[in-house]
Amino acid sequence: MTTAPAPVGMPILENMQVGIMPADGSYHIRVEPIAKRIRAFVDDVAIADSTRTLMMWESGRLCLYYFPIDDVRTDLLSASGTVVPSAHKGDATYYSVTVGERMIDDAAWRYLAPAAGTPEVAGYIAFHWKYMDHWFEEDEEVFVHARNPYHRIDVVPSSRRVEVIVDGKTVADTKNAMFLFETSLPPRYYIPRRTSGSSCCNRRSCRPDAPTRARPAPTGPPPVHTGHWRGATRRRGPRWRRSPAGLRSSTSGPTRSGSTASPSPSR
Repeated sequence: MTTAPAPVGMPILENMQVGIMPADGSYHIRVEPIAKRIRAFVDDVAIADSTRTLMMWESGRLCLYYFPIDDVRTDLLSASGTVVPSAHKGDATYYSVTVGERMIDDAAWRYLAPAAGTPEVAGYIAFHWKYMDHWFEEDEEVFVHARNPYHRIDVVPSSRRVEVIVDGKTVADTKNAMFLFETSLPPRYYIPRRTSGSSCCNRRSCRPDAPTRARPAPTGPPPVHTGHWRGATRRRGPRWRRSPAGLRSSTSGPTRSGSTASPSPSR
């Protein structure tokens, strides 16, 4: 058996100070569930695979994934004997990960008895980012560190099953959807047109509005423009004429009142 050396050349990512600490000396920790399917791999083995992951935010640190113990390959973990105390979270008990003939020392940790005031994460385990070979959000590989959902909007491919039911009838069923994740909003599922029933939706009835996306371009002839010059002021034509073509299909995902869409894990 070979023991994999720890990455060298820089401090462990999770221990780096990357933000400005509060001026009043306070220290904040919070966790929130995230809707994405998160996976961590060593070689081609998924050490953790969960749709119930928590994300932890901590003052001055990068956000981290914490996996429920039930969604982790605990048969590949062994206590390393390392215990690292934290003034804010309690004692971190470390574990080594073994896959085949390869062992990675101190690759994971958990708080068996979190300190008072710390979010309840006793049933969860975290992994050092650089000790894993691959990280995935849904079916898209993620690099460098976990993505902060409060800093971005993500559209990622997913092989999780999405089924859309309207009035008791299945109108779409796919494992090839694009998942849209926006801050503080539930995920939305964009389904390939070929997998949905052609009679369930038409272009005019499927026009979801959102402040971050343009409406689809009109299909009929443009209205007659009667604007004319008045001094140095020109009355402009309809806004749709100036919309980039790339925006016209951005809201084509089928939605309809009374319909439901639900993903289910696919491993």
